[in-house]
Amino acid sequence: MTQDTIEVEGTIENVIYQNPENGFTVFAMSKKGDRDKDNETICTGLLPKATAGEDIKVVGYYVTHPSYGKQISVTSFEKIQPTTERGIEKYLASGAIKGIGEKLATKIVKKFGNQTLRIIETEPNRLAEITGISLKKAKEISGIYYEQIELRNITIYLGEHDISPAYALRLYKRYKGAAIEIVKENPYVLSSDIIGVGFKTADKIALKLGVDINSTFRIKAGIRYVLSQTVQNGHVCMEKEMLIEVSVEQLGVDKSLIDNCLLELQMEKTIIQDKIEDKIVVYLNPFFYAENYVAKKLLELSKTTEEKNANIQLEIDKTQDLLDIKLAGKQRDAVVQAMEQGVMVITGGPGTGKTTTINTIITMLKNEGYEIQLAAPTGRAAKRMSEATGMEAKTIHRLLEIEFLSENANRQSFSRNEDNPIEADIIIVDEVSMVDLMLMQHLLKAIQLGTRLILVGDVNQLPSVGAGNVLKDIISSGLIGTVSLDEIFRQARESAIIMNAHRILQGELPILNEKDSDFFFVKRLKMEEVISTLVELYTERLPKYMGVDPKEIQILTPMRKSQVGALNLNQILQNQINKPDKSKKEYQYRNTIFREGDKVMQIKNNYNLEWKLFEDGRYKDQGLGVFNGDEGEIVSINKEAQNMQINFYDGKVVRYDFTQLDELELSYAITIHKSQGSEYKVVIVPVHSGPAMLLNRNLLYTALTRARNLAVFVGVEQTLFKMVENDKEVHRYSFLNRRILKLSETVL
Repeated sequence: MTQDTIEVEGTIENVIYQNPENGFTVFAMSKKGDRDKDNETICTGLLPKATAGEDIKVVGYYVTHPSYGKQISVTSFEKIQPTTERGIEKYLASGAIKGIGEKLATKIVKKFGNQTLRIIETEPNRLAEITGISLKKAKEISGIYYEQIELRNITIYLGEHDISPAYALRLYKRYKGAAIEIVKENPYVLSSDIIGVGFKTADKIALKLGVDINSTFRIKAGIRYVLSQTVQNGHVCMEKEMLIEVSVEQLGVDKSLIDNCLLELQMEKTIIQDKIEDKIVVYLNPFFYAENYVAKKLLELSKTTEEKNANIQLEIDKTQDLLDIKLAGKQRDAVVQAMEQGVMVITGGPGTGKTTTINTIITMLKNEGYEIQLAAPTGRAAKRMSEATGMEAKTIHRLLEIEFLSENANRQSFSRNEDNPIEADIIIVDEVSMVDLMLMQHLLKAIQLGTRLILVGDVNQLPSVGAGNVLKDIISSGLIGTVSLDEIFRQARESAIIMNAHRILQGELPILNEKDSDFFFVKRLKMEEVISTLVELYTERLPKYMGVDPKEIQILTPMRKSQVGALNLNQILQNQINKPDKSKKEYQYRNTIFREGDKVMQIKNNYNLEWKLFEDGRYKDQGLGVFNGDEGEIVSINKEAQNMQINFYDGKVVRYDFTQLDELELSYAITIHKSQGSEYKVVIVPVHSGPAMLLNRNLLYTALTRARNLAVFVGVEQTLFKMVENDKEVHRYSFLNRRILKLSETVL
């Protein structure tokens, strides 16, 4: 059933609430010709800098609020200058213009009558005729009023192209009065990071405005878009020939025009073209410099070495006795290297003793008086590291002291950098397979020469969600000391999860359904049977069998789209786990209904979001930044304020504006890739059918190793076996290893 669109003219009588960041406003409006306060209508919508006294025309539809009754939900609006003396006086007295209060508003309107706004706009010096207004103040009043006219104009202009007032506000803050002309000249400024409108939306606007399909503005924006999509898929760069081919297809222009624009972009230092082996690859500028910086800094840090300790083996023996452990040969090698090398890597799968090795290293370093900092890429991984070591571990972002730099939520800045390095003798970073190239660059910038770095991770896990293949590239360079732990310890051998994970790595078929096992396979041939079994396991059987809340169970799926993909499963599970209820508020954003009590995940890094940290219900800290993969629960939805509160599982509490909901997804089911660095009591994995590139050994191994107590796979045995046999990983364009090798000739 569609809602009837209405159009109403009137006057804003009172602004009840306004969000200055996105312009969301709740206001009372009297309809034109009706000044009866009892007949005022409550309206809600995006109206940047709406003020009492303004005449306005709104377009929208009626909704019924459970507490406040009938309202108008505004979809578009047009501000109309007040023309009556009463309207003008109310507008000025509302505080819309800084420096004008009720008394001064009365004086100004008494002097200039219904010509007041024209005087403010075109003859501001005349305001100085009024006692209490200097010439300087008159100009300030005119400037503020003129800004409001400009913002109104850009909001209306972009609204005609279906661009929300929230984006209009960002555009105005960036370009001020020149905003409309800039958009007319080059609509592709809208697709920049600062504004946040996608290239395809900007392209539609541009073509509607008559921008030539062969415009260099369009082609250069299109090339940047193709490269940014490549980065989102994990690649650091793209082969030039492939870039040209994709750009021609996306933009529908001649190849020669792409060549010319590539040259211009290189001259503008937007991109870098580089020859690697026999192919030319193209980088967005920041990624080229990041790859070179990381290679150079790792080599420089590796030059810092400690003198060999003749008594090191004896000290390891003493530490073993102290900790009541027995190290294997490779674990001892790792400890020795950690005590002597400037940079080293410890890698190994589950059950190979990484944690025991790290605890031994930490104990020995503490005994020698070294200051140690521990870090991991995500809040969950940092918490697990803290529990395993007994020391505080921070997220890398928190260690670097992230700070807000600009309105661009994709841009990050850190207090810790080359000028203000991390204060530590040794830095140990866990789950390094999750660290992307740009984050590694920021980390290394904050590590001063002389500080030693120990990188820990499982190189067989999936690579980072962000661009790069950092851990694998560092190891494959052969120039950074690496110890690979491969012995599975006796206690770990009792776990079918661990043993099958190692069998999968070796290309051997897992052993299914042993008695008293923590790994089960449930055979289901039809897709419908797979889905119904997933739901039954999640909602009934496993909560009873394991004694856990369903939210401690995580469904991991190879795909986002498909019948057993994350999107479809989330809708099904939401209606089973968190059914609609009058006591639970909900809000629909695009195709997703968010409901109080829902399990959700942040799906992109936002360095701008404020959080407060609570432990055991008590306030502990606050800061900025919520990151891709962080999970939590919706605890409240406030439709009047247009926001919702999420309590994340690492203790952070964050308030999301409704305009930010494209950063959240339901997470009853998530892709295996999104599960990196996390560990769940119970994991359920559907294995039925899908593209070979997604059904591979690497993905299967990652899914299985996310389970701490129980792993259940549901589907077709043959598909599971094909995944084990398929050892082809998705290739990533990342050349950190080659740059380490090349730079070693000059740095070492």
